[in-house]
Amino acid sequence: MARKTPEQTAKLLLRQARPEDVPALVDLTARVYTPEWGHSAEMLRSQQTHFPEGQFVVEYAGTVVGYCATFRIDEATALAPHTWMQITGGGMASRHKPDGEWLYGMEVVVHPDYRGMRIGQRLYQARKRLCTDLKLRGIVFGGRIPGLARNIARYGSAEAYVQAVVSGQRRDATLSFQLANGFEVVGLLRAYVPSDHESLGWAVHLVWRNPALLDHPDIPAIPTPRHLPDSVRVASVQYLQRRIRSFEEFATQVEYFTDIAADYNADFVAFPELITLQLLSIENEELSPVATIRKLSQYTPQVKELFGRLAVRYNINIVAGSHPTEQPNGDIHNVCYVCLRDGSIHEREKLHPTPSERNVWNIAGGESAATVQTDCGPIGVMICYDTEFPEVARHLVDQGALILFVPFCTDVREGYLRVRYCAQARAIENQCYVVLSGNVGNLPGVNNFDIQYGQSCILTPSDFLFARDAVAADSTPNIETVLFADLRLESLARARNAGAVTNLKDRRFDLYETRWTARAGTLR
Repeated sequence: MARKTPEQTAKLLLRQARPEDVPALVDLTARVYTPEWGHSAEMLRSQQTHFPEGQFVVEYAGTVVGYCATFRIDEATALAPHTWMQITGGGMASRHKPDGEWLYGMEVVVHPDYRGMRIGQRLYQARKRLCTDLKLRGIVFGGRIPGLARNIARYGSAEAYVQAVVSGQRRDATLSFQLANGFEVVGLLRAYVPSDHESLGWAVHLVWRNPALLDHPDIPAIPTPRHLPDSVRVASVQYLQRRIRSFEEFATQVEYFTDIAADYNADFVAFPELITLQLLSIENEELSPVATIRKLSQYTPQVKELFGRLAVRYNINIVAGSHPTEQPNGDIHNVCYVCLRDGSIHEREKLHPTPSERNVWNIAGGESAATVQTDCGPIGVMICYDTEFPEVARHLVDQGALILFVPFCTDVREGYLRVRYCAQARAIENQCYVVLSGNVGNLPGVNNFDIQYGQSCILTPSDFLFARDAVAADSTPNIETVLFADLRLESLARARNAGAVTNLKDRRFDLYETRWTARAGTLR
């Protein structure tokens, strides 16, 4: 068998700060605030000493490009008027209280050259995860209002300016970002940082309240080595195939949908199977079906680079449909590239080519069905026809998959319904979510790609915890659109442990089992 290409490692890493990061952080804060106002090595070491788990860095290609500092504080101190120097102990985090019920956000710094990569957003998400992990009341801090100095003559006071931003009449680069991230204004802090001339020394007293502390019953956890978010927002692109003149035009369309999904704060965006067949319309050569697919495989490096770059830039995990890819032994496999927002790229192959794919395009099936570990838990990929084989989904769920993504490409309604009905069955029998993403439109002149029928959807188990019809989102057939749904992972845990039926728990292992064979040195 052909040897598999190693999966690309992460370029972007969000991790806990370490002592060896201190020199880089001194340089980073000096770059952002000037050497006079940047953090000293003593301050940075003190922050790590007092509360090491609350200090985060973002590293891109080995360079520290973002920093976030926090500490724990009691509620009375956190919600009382204060200045930055007072509450942070001069930037040392020396007022950290190990039993404090609030997380204080004392600093977020992003390298100016990397501000288009949502570094700040990632750091805020890390704070929220830490807060919920520790079961704290919430996050509190003083937020800058850099538009105040430019607009004080118009509004007359900091209070009036902030009210205009909160009501949506005025946009402030920092405060509007905080409000969009779920923070609420509880007051103003006078002379918070006197040297902040853009804010005239003022700051907005902001809080984010831990939603996990609202009244709701305890639920069994989903076994995983990583903390999972309470809810995962997924976007499914129903993609219109149309003629294009260049790869750049294809990239523009893909980036458009990625940008939309990211603007709606989706954790995943999924594209359809064989989305890249659109590239054949660039030259529109008269080739045999087999030569057509081999021609398309030449775009593999560009396709991987495009989706990998977009995942990092837009801070979103991309299930990039599928693309015919030539293997080292010359075979063509139908490959889904899962590009995560940390910069890593994972290849997942279609296991079951359809008779048409085998006979017309000479596509061979892959052999491995492994989950992909993401920051939202393990996911699985089943490409179109794979959904019609229940062993694949069961194998992925046995590995811990919570969401199964199904890029599909079907020509007529009957073919589409085979995929959909089987996907719905997989969601019910495995008590997991299944996301379908399909093509619509047509590409005249492209062999074996004449017409498309697609109705993308996001499916759930069938139980009281989920949508009434076990459909979280559905589309109108055969139009270009994007679906969104918020999928609560805790609902899967509750259904699997105490639902009306408990399919996973009730399997008869004493009667039957499913085993995957080991081939080419890999257990499947």
